[in-house]
Amino acid sequence: MNGASREALAAARERLDALTDSTSADAAKLAEELAAVTALLDREVSLRRVLTDPAQAGEAKAGLAERLLGGQVGGQAVDLVSGMVRSRWSQSRDLVDALEELADTADLTAAQKRGALDDVEDELFRFGRIVSSNTGLRAALTDRAATGSAKVELLHRLLGGRAVPTTERLVTRLVTAPRGRSLESGLESLSKLAAERRERLVAVVTSAVPLSDGQKQRLGAALAKLYGRQMHLNIDVDPEVLGGIRVQVGDEVINGSIADRIEDAGRRLAS
Repeated sequence: MNGASREALAAARERLDALTDSTSADAAKLAEELAAVTALLDREVSLRRVLTDPAQAGEAKAGLAERLLGGQVGGQAVDLVSGMVRSRWSQSRDLVDALEELADTADLTAAQKRGALDDVEDELFRFGRIVSSNTGLRAALTDRAATGSAKVELLHRLLGGRAVPTTERLVTRLVTAPRGRSLESGLESLSKLAAERRERLVAVVTSAVPLSDGQKQRLGAALAKLYGRQMHLNIDVDPEVLGGIRVQVGDEVINGSIADRIEDAGRRLAS
């Protein structure tokens, strides 16, 4: 997002944080309601254009949102959406993207309050690895001809009872309403959002063998010192790295595997 939309999203995040900091707020219910509003505005293009029309007064747009949503979702969700439509948005679609992010953030906040955020982060990562390695599963989850209910049933068979309920809800929303995203990019965005709840960076660590708890702690401490932020490690075991580890933080890659060093030596010899 750029310009006005970025500022509007930042303000909406602050309002959501202030609301979910309250012990009385049901973050999971709020997430469900915001997701429903997201689906509504994603379908109703003309409505979201009216709600983001810069020529209309903010109070008039907020009043329209309150009339439409009042009685359909809770007062907290209505207040959040009303505040968002008072803001200026560079594009009408940015409002829907922002609502979707707030819904996901509210669900992650609910998991954090229950002490389950680490589990959600790990499960999102593992599910992404399963999808990337199973073309049949990926095809079934992204098949446009398949019904939403069929995908929900498949996901429940895969995740029900095996994953934190928050993980199942997040993945189900992504699969049934991808909104133009690939499954992989959607899962990556959810992982980053989960990490931000703890103001942490995500490091994808690939090693030839599983790391011990002590090795994970030392690596996490070293990366936190290097980047100046708390780090969450997603560990992926791949025998093809031959030895050592490979660490990726965002777009930056730290190569420490034997395979990488052999490849690098080969490039130097060739030049």
